[in-house]
Amino acid sequence: MDADALTDARRSEWERLDELSRQKLDGAGVDELIVRYRAASADLAELKTSVGDSPQGAYVSLILARARLRLTGASDSILTQITRFFADQLPAAFYRLRWTTLVIALVFIAVVAGVAVWISSDPALVAALGPADLLQQYADESFTGYYTENPAAVFAGMVWTNNAWIAVQCVLFGVTGIWPIYVIVQNAFGVGVSAAVMAAHDRVDVFVLYILPHGMLEMTSIFVAAAGGLHLFWAWVAPGHRTRAAALAEEGRALATVAIGLVFALFLSGLVEGFITGWSLPWPIKLGIGAAALAVFLVYMLVVGGRAYRRGERGDLLEHEAGTPRLVAG
Repeated sequence: MDADALTDARRSEWERLDELSRQKLDGAGVDELIVRYRAASADLAELKTSVGDSPQGAYVSLILARARLRLTGASDSILTQITRFFADQLPAAFYRLRWTTLVIALVFIAVVAGVAVWISSDPALVAALGPADLLQQYADESFTGYYTENPAAVFAGMVWTNNAWIAVQCVLFGVTGIWPIYVIVQNAFGVGVSAAVMAAHDRVDVFVLYILPHGMLEMTSIFVAAAGGLHLFWAWVAPGHRTRAAALAEEGRALATVAIGLVFALFLSGLVEGFITGWSLPWPIKLGIGAAALAVFLVYMLVVGGRAYRRGERGDLLEHEAGTPRLVAG
């Protein structure tokens, strides 16, 4: 076969295919694009079979590549994906967890208060925690010294990585239904015991002032992580119209988004804990910085997330990334 002769015979058809691949198409245009794409593919196969590599074959290959991209669509740029993640997917995933987060926060506060009052009101229980001199040292020095015994940057990095790991565990192991509850109860009991020791030595004010600046955002992030884990567990228990595998896959993708987002929130709380909590600033400023950090997170979760949620975003991947869901009646 003469490659030049085939090119002369098919050039107008190839040029039409190239033209279609550059235009905005209606239904008829898409049909024509598919037909001409198939015809040009056959021409390219004939060229390669007859003459091997050739300038004519390279020309048709280029047109086909452009047409294929038009048919299948181009993936979004990394900048577009990052923008969509932080503007839509992540805040919408946070927003879905708002009520569960509130319930967990109330339970946590109740457990802390209950443990603190229970232990501090009974000298025998306080004594059971350890020798009196060690408890006194804890109240006078160790509790506050914990925040300044390491350089600020080192301490901030240490608490960030530790808390981020706890948050990720809450989400990823949430399918068990046990791990998030265990983490919340364990932390609540530990904070309650610390509060009891400080209260027994008349240092409740110090306890509150050292816990709140970083703790407002830090514990809120842990509450969100636990809420995400419990939602994952509930998707397995009550998948609704979906199969359990589909429900777990969908919720897992969305809630993994939560785990990633909380790494950033906990980084901010780590900065507050490392550079603000234990250092010599007026307490109103420390508390104001902590409250501002929490306010930023809540606005992002409730305002930005609410808008994204009402636009139909749920935190999952787009359909072309996750696969078309199975349709069900009702």
